[in-house]
Amino acid sequence: MVKRMSPPQVEIPNGCRASAVRLRADLLLFASRKAASCLIVQLPELVETVPCHHFIILLNSSRMQVPNERWGAKKPPIEPAKAFVLGFAGVIAIGTMLLSLPIARENGGIHPMDALFTAASAVCVTGLAVVDIARTYTTFGEIVTIILIQIGGLGYMTAATAIALLIGRQVGIRERVLLREAHGQLSLRGMVWLTRRTLWFTLILESVGAAILALRFSTLPQFSPGMSLYYGTYHAVSAFCNAGFDLMGKPFGAFASLTPFSADAVVSLTIAGLIITGGIGFAVVAELSSFRERFRLSLHSKLVLVTTAGLIILGTLLILALEWDNPLTLAKMDTGEKVLVSYFQSVTPRTAGFSTINIGELRSVTVSIIGTLMFIGASPGGTGGGIKTTTFILIVLAIWSIVKGKRDTEIFGRRIVTTDVFRALAIAVLAALLVVTATIVLTMSELTTIQRAGIPEDTFIALGFEVISAFGTVGLSTGITPLLSPFGRLVIILVMFVGRVGPLTAIAALTSRERALKGRLPEEHVTIG
Repeated sequence: MVKRMSPPQVEIPNGCRASAVRLRADLLLFASRKAASCLIVQLPELVETVPCHHFIILLNSSRMQVPNERWGAKKPPIEPAKAFVLGFAGVIAIGTMLLSLPIARENGGIHPMDALFTAASAVCVTGLAVVDIARTYTTFGEIVTIILIQIGGLGYMTAATAIALLIGRQVGIRERVLLREAHGQLSLRGMVWLTRRTLWFTLILESVGAAILALRFSTLPQFSPGMSLYYGTYHAVSAFCNAGFDLMGKPFGAFASLTPFSADAVVSLTIAGLIITGGIGFAVVAELSSFRERFRLSLHSKLVLVTTAGLIILGTLLILALEWDNPLTLAKMDTGEKVLVSYFQSVTPRTAGFSTINIGELRSVTVSIIGTLMFIGASPGGTGGGIKTTTFILIVLAIWSIVKGKRDTEIFGRRIVTTDVFRALAIAVLAALLVVTATIVLTMSELTTIQRAGIPEDTFIALGFEVISAFGTVGLSTGITPLLSPFGRLVIILVMFVGRVGPLTAIAALTSRERALKGRLPEEHVTIG
């Protein structure tokens, strides 16, 4: 039990709440009642969200140091980035233990590496698998995977907040900071509201998707009524969370994915709709739901919607043109099925991982295009990975501004903050370095194994596609995932993990940020290009 000491008496004049917004001071929060943790945060960000039962002390300077022992407070909590990363790692560890139980496997027991890979792929909502889920795991194991997918898609902090709200527990400041990290937001304001909206959207959309899929499956001879409902629910959750895990291996053959439904518009369009709504981000969905009240969208939502639509349309047209006469993919289909399959395969690189055609039979140039879409990935605050659509569009806009000789990056009548452009460039460069490094490492370690398996595609392209799929948390594969060695699987697990939490977040969790300097160094130009 931490002994609490009374803070010094501070006289706060009338109207301080309005004046506090203009202060550039830090805020020291003493949690009343249950905790005595302290947290240094920027005042303007919290002035509207701090519960009124907290004690507030305004400090004259952000450089003022307050020893923990003096006030009897606990040590400062772990940094949000580290807590975010450790939280995901903890969920993966729990999932690995559950999937390693004999009750989780059809024939009893499973290799720990297979259990770790499956748990990591589920929590990171990737969908890559070294074993066929339906043929390997029991119903208990399948339920464990879908729970991991749901936690990974929503984020463990959102899931924890949902439990806290259900039992009536108040969401504190530290939890709000972690929620901000999970949702990719800039402010703490409205975090609990956004979390509630996220939970309701998830429940409604997954329920509607499950109902549609269950009704469609019930018309097929392979599915009983109970099996239709179970399969509909599983695939709706997997699609909305952009996971790509499927159970079609049992009725249609191992690693079948959705290839038996390539001409089924109901299944394809339902899965695609769930993928898109889960991938654009919960903040965007929340804005769209209240659009009739506000009649405006933020710049973030506009960029997400325009970029997502543009990438899907462009991807559909390119896949359709390149695979039109490919005898292994689209050549034998009618025009309507060709368009449907091309559209679905353009949507699924949004980090979902389902496929209605055999990816290994695509032409190399088509594989490269899908790889590019996977690298871009979903949108911030969504259920997918990749560098994110906003990162991609900011880099494109920055390049266009430089070509046009503009000093600022502008779009939709707004000027993009320069630090956001720098952040986008940093994410893209770090992601590219990770993908290239992992591909080279896998080529060195898996070359002999892949060649012995008789993979017809170029080994480097096949492994590169696998790495990009892991980073984008997509789950598409040319078929080499089960062939990877234990070391190769560990490399893919690491790439999946970094792709889910984000390159900058992963680095921030391993390093400590330096205090920003008050002054600025002299400026000097460097010759470029």
